[in-house]
Amino acid sequence: MHFASLAGPYGIGDIGDSALTFVDTIARMGLAVWQFLPTGPTAYGDSPYQPLSAFAGNEMLIGIEPLVRQGLLTPAEAGTLTGLSPKSVDYGQLIPRKHALLDKAASRFFAAISSAQRAAYDDFLQQHDGHWLSDYAIYRLLKTMHGERPWPEWDGSFVHREQAAMQKVRESNREAIEQIKIVQFLFDQQWKTLKQYAGAEGIRLFGDMPIYIALDSADAWAHPEILLIDRDGRPSHVAGVPPDYFSADGQLWGNPLYDWEFHEASGYRWWIERVQHAANQLDLVRIDHFRGFEAYWSVRFGAGTARDGEWLPGPGDGLFDSMQATLGDLPIVAEDLGVITPEVDELRHRHGLPGMKVLQFEVGSPDFSLDEIEENCVCYTGTHDNDTTVGWFNGGDEDTRSEEELLETRQNVLELTGGTRETIHLDMIRLAFDSPARLAIVPMQDFLGLGSEARLNTPGTTLNNWRWRVSDGQLSPGFCESVTGMVAKSARNQGYP
Repeated sequence: MHFASLAGPYGIGDIGDSALTFVDTIARMGLAVWQFLPTGPTAYGDSPYQPLSAFAGNEMLIGIEPLVRQGLLTPAEAGTLTGLSPKSVDYGQLIPRKHALLDKAASRFFAAISSAQRAAYDDFLQQHDGHWLSDYAIYRLLKTMHGERPWPEWDGSFVHREQAAMQKVRESNREAIEQIKIVQFLFDQQWKTLKQYAGAEGIRLFGDMPIYIALDSADAWAHPEILLIDRDGRPSHVAGVPPDYFSADGQLWGNPLYDWEFHEASGYRWWIERVQHAANQLDLVRIDHFRGFEAYWSVRFGAGTARDGEWLPGPGDGLFDSMQATLGDLPIVAEDLGVITPEVDELRHRHGLPGMKVLQFEVGSPDFSLDEIEENCVCYTGTHDNDTTVGWFNGGDEDTRSEEELLETRQNVLELTGGTRETIHLDMIRLAFDSPARLAIVPMQDFLGLGSEARLNTPGTTLNNWRWRVSDGQLSPGFCESVTGMVAKSARNQGYP
């Protein structure tokens, strides 16, 4: 359940009161782990998987109520968001309105805060300014100055970070840069409140990390040396995956590829800092596209699809040995879906990392058995990239299966679960709960038995994704009690080990 999908009166779910209320709901449901999508600042297409920073927080997820309580906003000002739809996120309406509110809150920050809050802000700057925060603030300022265009399209002096130009923009925009840092501090403070609150309720926070970073990101702009791009920000090859379940043409993500030779020579310092930052915020981290660490799909920049590419060797053991030597046991779950070779499995097993099993991909086979699922993995009914279980079973609008394949899948699933078409979402949840997997994760849409109208994302598309929201009425006491009963009937009522 992503934060944006939470219920609340301000046009989007958030990490403030919306998230704290949902932690209470999770506890009432008898669950112990909450997984969500990446929380970095988003840009075109609103995808959490193309963030503007690998370290910053998405300001659209900052809770409004805490800012009112802090005296940074008035209730009347907060009311400018209450007219937005509670049923889905309208990013076009939300983003300019919420940015205006956050600018107001940041402008009042120093006049409204206590000495303790000022000390906390100073600590925040000391911890992050030299690491990522200063670069991110200037990047966001310059991006706005250039009409939000990607940084390779900026004035050349800023593309190349020429010292005189950078110094001039810092001196001329001190207040604006400071306000961007303050907004990140507000995110950080609300996040710490959430993590403490969830921990007190026995709820573990399980976040998601894209393997790649966006070309249009503060990280790529400030540290182009970590990527295979030229000094003007042009990649020679980009990331994706070959044709698979999700797309007959493969998926052309377009992200620049890492310069793994540079990372190896630096002792994988950037990756260590990235994972350390995530581990400070989260109890568990799923790294998307684990496959790419063993070998990655390289597509020539400018290609129309991901069909024509090649597998190239990734960093393999070197990366994980370096991270473990510095960070100790890694709280990482490997997203190992798609075409997985024995070498990928061996890499994951050598480092003791749990993998994933998605039942929608497994149960269509008449030979499938729960015994095939290993203990050291996370079992899902579906993920944010899948249709809901009800939509999948009924063959939603984006389904690529033939009628014959769909009928065969339905027959196999009903025989495996012993359930019915009307109870398919509950039967699949029970299957996940009954699996040997150490952790079972169910999208909220499946708990609620919703159809394709509640699908969060359709891979390969950029419109109408990441918009679905739950309503308060759907998470009723009766609903929570029904989930608690399902947990109690399984062997999963002892929490996550």
